[in-house]
Amino acid sequence: MYNIVQINDLNHYKLIFEEILDMTEDGFVVTSTDGTILEINTAYCNFLGTTKKKAIGRNIGEFIKNTKMLEIAKTGMKEIDTIHELVDGQQYKGDKFIFVTRSPVKEKGKVIAAVAQVKFRMNTLKLTKQLLKQDKELKYYKAELQRLRESTFDLNSIIGQSKIFMESRKLARKAAGSDLPVLISGETGTGKEVFANGIHNASYRKSNPLISVNCAAIPGNLLESELFGYEEGSFTGAKRGGKKGKFQLAHKGTLFLDEIGDMPLHMQAKLLRVLQENKIEKIGGYSPIDIDVRIIAATNKDLWQMVREKKFREDLYYRLNVINIKIPPLRKRKEDIMLFVNYFLQDLNKKYKTDVIITQRAKEVLANHKWQGNIRELKNVVESAYVLAENNYIGVKNLPSNLLTCSVDENTTVNGGSLNRILSEFERDIILETLIENNYNATKTAYDLGIHRTTLYKKMDRFNIKISRIVKG
Repeated sequence: MYNIVQINDLNHYKLIFEEILDMTEDGFVVTSTDGTILEINTAYCNFLGTTKKKAIGRNIGEFIKNTKMLEIAKTGMKEIDTIHELVDGQQYKGDKFIFVTRSPVKEKGKVIAAVAQVKFRMNTLKLTKQLLKQDKELKYYKAELQRLRESTFDLNSIIGQSKIFMESRKLARKAAGSDLPVLISGETGTGKEVFANGIHNASYRKSNPLISVNCAAIPGNLLESELFGYEEGSFTGAKRGGKKGKFQLAHKGTLFLDEIGDMPLHMQAKLLRVLQENKIEKIGGYSPIDIDVRIIAATNKDLWQMVREKKFREDLYYRLNVINIKIPPLRKRKEDIMLFVNYFLQDLNKKYKTDVIITQRAKEVLANHKWQGNIRELKNVVESAYVLAENNYIGVKNLPSNLLTCSVDENTTVNGGSLNRILSEFERDIILETLIENNYNATKTAYDLGIHRTTLYKKMDRFNIKISRIVKG
C-alpha cells in the first residue's frame, strides 16, 4: 500500500505554485481585473527592481507604464508570444523589448484575473544560441563521421586503374545495390576489407553499423559467444548482465566475416542456421532473437578446394558465394603499383609536412618487384624508405636490400638489359646518391659505402661518374 498525501490546504498549493514559478528564468505575474498584483515570481521582480513583498498588492501599472494586463482582463482575449516594447527607463540587461504571453483567467465565462509570462530576450537568445551550437556540433560530427567513412572506404576512392581491378570494382558496385551475401576472395594484403567497407558504404545500410569479425584471430571456443552473445551466468566468467554478440550489434547493418575459411566446422553449421532463419540464440538464452544483417565474407583460401577436402561445408559455401568478388594480387596489376607509391608518399608528406620525392631508378625497382605481400608490403616499404630518406628524396639505397635481389633474377630484362647491366645501374645510382648526400665528399662517401676511397674512384671511373666539385676529404 502506498501512502498518498492529500494536499487540501490552500497554503500548500500556494507554496508549490511559488516554487514552480521561481524555478524558471521567465517572468510570471498574476493580476486582478483592476491590475492589482496577486502573485509574481522572483525573475520578474528582479526585472522590475523590486521584491515580492513590495510588489504584491500594488498595481502593475506602477511598474510597467504601458501594461496591457487591464486590456486583457477587459476583453478576455489571449495574446501569445507578442513583442512588448519597453518604455524609457525600463530595460532588462540592455533589452528594449520582451516577449509576452498574456491570458485571461475565467470562471463560468467571467474574467476573474489575468496572467502573463514574460520571456526576456537575452535569456531566449542565450538558450537559442546554446541549442543552435549543440545542433551545429551534432550536425558537424555526423557529417564528419560520414565524410571520413565514405572518403576512406568509398568504392570510387579505391586506388587502381588496371583492367582486372576495374572489373572487380564494377562488380562491387553492383553488389552494393543488393542485399545478397558477398564473398570476397584474394591474397593477404590485397584490400579485401577495404572492398567490404566500400560495398557497405555504397549500400542503403550505410547509416547503420558495419561490424567486423576476424574468424582466424578468435579461438574456436570463443567465436560462438563473440558472434551470438551470451546471457548472464551462462558460463564461468560471463559478464554481469550478459553480452550482445556481433550479429546483434550489426542489426540493420552489415557483418563482415574476415578469414571465413578459418571458421571451425561446428561454427559453420551454426552460422548456416542463422543465415537460413535470420535468428540467433545467445549462449544460455531460450528465446530466439530476430536479426536483419547483410553478410560480407572474405578469405585468402580456396574455399571450393576446402569443400572438396571436407574442411568447409558445401551448403554454407553456396550461401556465402552468391556474389563472388575476386581481388587480383598486385603483381597482376603492375600499372597500379606507382599509383599506390605516390598515394602513400603523398599521405606521409601531408601528415609530417614534408616534401620527400622518389627517384626514377627507385620507382623502377618498386615497379619490377613481385610484391608477394601485395599492397600491405608495398606500403611498409614506402614508409620504411620515407624514414631513411635524406635530402628529401628516396633513392635506391633507401630501399630494402632484398628488394634488389627479388626484383631481378637471371632471366630478368629491363628495357632490354641483362642482369649484370641492371645491377651495374643500381650500383651506379647508389654511389651517385651517396655522393650527393655527403655533399660530394669522397672520404665520407667511401666510408658510408664500406669501401676504400681508391675503390670509390675506380668505380666512379668505371661508371663514368664525373663530378668537378668532388671533395677528397
